[in-house]
Amino acid sequence: MPVFEHTEFDHHQQIVFGSDAASGLRAIIAIHDTTRGPALGGLRIYPYASEEDALTDVLRLSRGMSYKSAMADLPLGGGKAVIIADPRTEKTPALLRAMGRLVESLGGAYITAEDSGSSEADMQVIAEATDHVGGLRRASGESGDPSPFTAWGVYCALRSAVRHGLRRDDIQGLRVAIQGVGHVGAHLARHLHQAGAQLVLADVDREALSHLAEELGAEAVAPEAIFDAEVDLFAPCALGAVLDEAVVERLRAKVVCGAANNQLATPAMAERLRARGILYTPDYVANAGGVIEIAWQRRDDYDRAAVMAHIEGIGATLDELFARAAREQRSPAVIADAMARERFGRG
Repeated sequence: MPVFEHTEFDHHQQIVFGSDAASGLRAIIAIHDTTRGPALGGLRIYPYASEEDALTDVLRLSRGMSYKSAMADLPLGGGKAVIIADPRTEKTPALLRAMGRLVESLGGAYITAEDSGSSEADMQVIAEATDHVGGLRRASGESGDPSPFTAWGVYCALRSAVRHGLRRDDIQGLRVAIQGVGHVGAHLARHLHQAGAQLVLADVDREALSHLAEELGAEAVAPEAIFDAEVDLFAPCALGAVLDEAVVERLRAKVVCGAANNQLATPAMAERLRARGILYTPDYVANAGGVIEIAWQRRDDYDRAAVMAHIEGIGATLDELFARAAREQRSPAVIADAMARERFGRG
């Protein structure tokens, strides 16, 4: 399995493969860049079909974290970790502690946190083996779950996207399709409902979808039908690479803004969205709220009001980004990449 020739390899500083026979751990940690500080990125636990699929995911995700931290103006670099396992049946305390030892072996170059397939409780177990963990419950007893902060950041991003893409200052009456109503998607749906949006929801978890749709008076559709919904805005909040050629041609929304990482299946999809008159919100700018919260958790001067102000700054960052994209007649994705690379010294 070649690494340096891999299509997603972007001069990553370090890639570590770890295993533990006793617990069954099979993991990869990718550190993309540490110019701005230690590499922060979540731990994804997923039953990848192959090691190559796992490597592709961790390379893409770690790169995205460098861009996310840079655009959020954080003193952090980008990294990511994946464990090849089914989180429902193969995740054990022994597996998590082994993962903690692997993180500890990097001496602080990588800080882990929760992600798809892992939870705040899992981070508590990992913390038994390493101090390099984010998203932990604070001494006050308040949850360290970053999901509500991620959702609030996406909501702030969405308001900017609506201003630039739909020329509106409010959300009242807008039709919004949300793909994926897990922790982040559900929080986002509630914010939008409170602001007066009409929601169309889809999720593979039919029970969770049904409960949330009933709670919010939303329309629930099958996962495949969400792309054809007659809406103003599409919010991808599930797994990545959803915006492939077929989906981009099917979308009826004029704005895309969601919480999922790596939404574009290929870089070419950014230009195709622009050609269709659809404003794309770069995912790693929109979904940085959770990373901002985790970064503040590690500070001695943690202040909730300051955290929320930092997250709400996502909207101002996007205002600047969208304006520049319009002036230069380029996709916001291209502009965001250029701005991020300037900030961590690869411009």
